[in-house]
Amino acid sequence: MEYLILFLPLIASIVSGFFGKIIGDKPSQIITSLFVSVSAILSFIVFFKVINDGYVNNLIIATWINSGSLNVNWSINIDALSSVMLVVVTLISSLVHIYSIGYMSHDPNKPRFMSFLSLFTFSMLTLVTSDNFVQLFFGWEAVGLCSYFLIGFWYKKESANAAAIKAFIVNRVGDFGFALGIFLIFYIFGTVNYGEVFNQVPEVLDKHIVFLGIKANSIDIICILLFIGAMGKSAQFLLHTWLPDAMEGPTPVSALIHAATMVTAGVFLIVRCSPIYEYSELALSLITIIGMITAFFAATVALVQTDIKKIIAYSTCSQLGYMFFATGVGAYNVAMFHLFTHAFFKALLFLGSGSVIHSFKNEQNINQMGGVWKKLPYTYALMMVGTLALTGFPFLSGFYSKDAIIEFAYLKGNNIGIYAASIGILTALLTSIYSWRLIFKTFHGNYNNSKINIENLHESPLVMLAPLLVLAVGSIFAGILFKELFIGHELSYDFWSTSIKFLEPLSKNHPPTWFLFLTPSIVVISIPISFYLFVYNKNIVEEIVKMNKPLYIFLQNKWYFDELYNTIFVKPSKRLGIFLWKKIDGSIIDRFGPDGISNLIKNFSIRAVKFQSGFIYQYAFVMLIGFSVLLTLLILN
Repeated sequence: MEYLILFLPLIASIVSGFFGKIIGDKPSQIITSLFVSVSAILSFIVFFKVINDGYVNNLIIATWINSGSLNVNWSINIDALSSVMLVVVTLISSLVHIYSIGYMSHDPNKPRFMSFLSLFTFSMLTLVTSDNFVQLFFGWEAVGLCSYFLIGFWYKKESANAAAIKAFIVNRVGDFGFALGIFLIFYIFGTVNYGEVFNQVPEVLDKHIVFLGIKANSIDIICILLFIGAMGKSAQFLLHTWLPDAMEGPTPVSALIHAATMVTAGVFLIVRCSPIYEYSELALSLITIIGMITAFFAATVALVQTDIKKIIAYSTCSQLGYMFFATGVGAYNVAMFHLFTHAFFKALLFLGSGSVIHSFKNEQNINQMGGVWKKLPYTYALMMVGTLALTGFPFLSGFYSKDAIIEFAYLKGNNIGIYAASIGILTALLTSIYSWRLIFKTFHGNYNNSKINIENLHESPLVMLAPLLVLAVGSIFAGILFKELFIGHELSYDFWSTSIKFLEPLSKNHPPTWFLFLTPSIVVISIPISFYLFVYNKNIVEEIVKMNKPLYIFLQNKWYFDELYNTIFVKPSKRLGIFLWKKIDGSIIDRFGPDGISNLIKNFSIRAVKFQSGFIYQYAFVMLIGFSVLLTLLILN
């Protein structure tokens, strides 16, 4: 069963990629969707076996590396953590595959697209089922490669190519830190297998190394290096710039990358390595700080974006910040709970936005929409469900998971926990405002598109709406159904015992009653306020923008990170490249190397050809000169 879960997406990718032109578009779409859907069903079976029977297994597919003390297997490791990720990855991926049948109906390269989706799924499954850091890194790099293929799928668009390259390069920055972390793990522990590393951690707590001229604790350095890798993959503050640009890919790609797979890999890494992170207070504090900055930063930028997909992309970035500061305060299971629920409502919002874009003939600017809730009733209703879940409306999935993060941060009791909880509450307010701004400007108010007649708008086909309905059910019920399993005080410890290490049990106390009602009250109150601001009386928003024009421009330019990085890294790199190319490579290496030698031979040949005159006396003269030179050399020796 586990083998089928892993290899069915790979087989689907091979069939669609290599034989798609032979078998045709429809068979390619059906085969890839069917195989990944079967993988999802089997993943649910494994998940419930883990829940009911405590099922744990490690299936060795092959011995990968066996050199000295380095023994690495390619395996399928099943425990609570990997079973949750299997369900999330395969379910969202299968729904995205089915949705893509309708969304990509006019694209001429359907088999290639479906092949990339399935290969992406296989890569992610390889990552989450690893039992060692080398296999993890292989899957990590493979999803990065697939994201490059998918973001730049429409390669004839210059912006798509630029976005794909940007995502690839920014992730390489994080991956460099990740690779150094793996090297250091092998140097310290002599192995890269999870179990062996985690068991040795208490024995090396006092071991120090010199890093960049600074003597530091080895566990702290390992944790920080691994976190740098997680920052890149999960688009955390400073390494976040690739994520909004990734919207250049088709909308199903956005849902797959930003809801359940690639961007959650960083959270998975931190939780998987909890037996190491529990011994590094420094790393946990750093994660908390970066996480809460990311949550707030992305929410502020989302407030002023006009591209429907970019608003949701920054929302993803913000929610990932929540997950990270949950791990930072030691609530690893709560982070996984939010990862689980977030996959449903964020995929729902992305695919819902794709339905809107599909109806508007690829228009993505929410200012060019409005007043279409009656024309797109099913999309509207389903996106409402996703928005309510995202904002944490009471009794929907986001309410249980996001509020739990804020509560556990508050219960941490130290300063950093209080700061994280405060930022979490403020970000919840901002999340609610930008989410309802998207809904109200897209579906309510006046119709603002002069290029498309509103009568020509139509609802998406059933093949696109059916996945949205499944995701809506998950967005409503995933929180209440799995709350006790993921974060309950008794059941969750049994469930996570094989995957997560807690040096100290999470607090069983309850925050004050006023604190419990604070965030939900803000979320509920923000709905009528947002309606008033973005539908009923838009002049107030315009006045606020005029009064705070510098702040508005600052947020609209995404805190000027792209400009900053362009000034610090891109332009100097280009200047250095041009200098090396023209002055070093061209003027020195080429001039005195291949070009110089070829010119020398050419000039010699031009002069030598003059002796080829056809006159015998000239040939005899040359032979005499040559014989004289040879005779002279022989006499001198």
